[in-house]
Amino acid sequence: MPWLQARGGDLAPLQSANCGFDVGWSAYFAERFAGTPLKNVRLHFDDGQGPPFDRQGEFVITAGGVEGSLVYAASARLREAVAREGGATVHLDLLPGRSVPQLTAALAKGRGARSLPNHLKEQAGLDGVKAALLREQHSAEALAALVARQPEVLARALKAWPLRLGAPRPLDEAISTAGGVRFEAMDAHGMLQALPGVFCAGEMVDWEAPTGGYLLSACLASGRVAGQGVLGWLGRQG
Repeated sequence: MPWLQARGGDLAPLQSANCGFDVGWSAYFAERFAGTPLKNVRLHFDDGQGPPFDRQGEFVITAGGVEGSLVYAASARLREAVAREGGATVHLDLLPGRSVPQLTAALAKGRGARSLPNHLKEQAGLDGVKAALLREQHSAEALAALVARQPEVLARALKAWPLRLGAPRPLDEAISTAGGVRFEAMDAHGMLQALPGVFCAGEMVDWEAPTGGYLLSACLASGRVAGQGVLGWLGRQG
């Protein structure tokens, strides 16, 4: 990038794309659950910049935050929200297969001699990392009080559990990047207006795509366009 900028190239700053985000986990949670997948959850994010992001899938807890396919899918909008507001709050449906009325009825059943963790596991299917997420924000006493007196409040919370995300993970941890040579700086064949004979393709260019096949396919396609542009330009040089 410095080489291109020094020669008049119009570049957007590089940013992490398809990346994880920081979360301020407690020391216990980070040590106990780093590397654990959070499976079968629904992630909802409304930044007011268009239709809300809402998708079911899974992601992974890391020592410092979250990463994985469901997070990557929302990462572009999350990154922009963090840049605007200093953070972004997503809401997790921890039990997408059960409705609020179903959960309310299950949680309201008497605990008897069962411990709170056993009650949540048997009646709501909450254990492991999902149950630990509750303890990140509420004490055992507070959760027990909700189960006993306000099961519907807890049921609704389980369907929209807030999770505050901080900064995106750095470039060297990201799967891909946003930023690079702006489209306006190139002609239709990928040649730089400021540097005739220099062509750009793939992640040199300021664009981003979902991880996986979309990213690779677009890189290959833009490489083909640039290659054809090179042949055409060389042919015109006589």
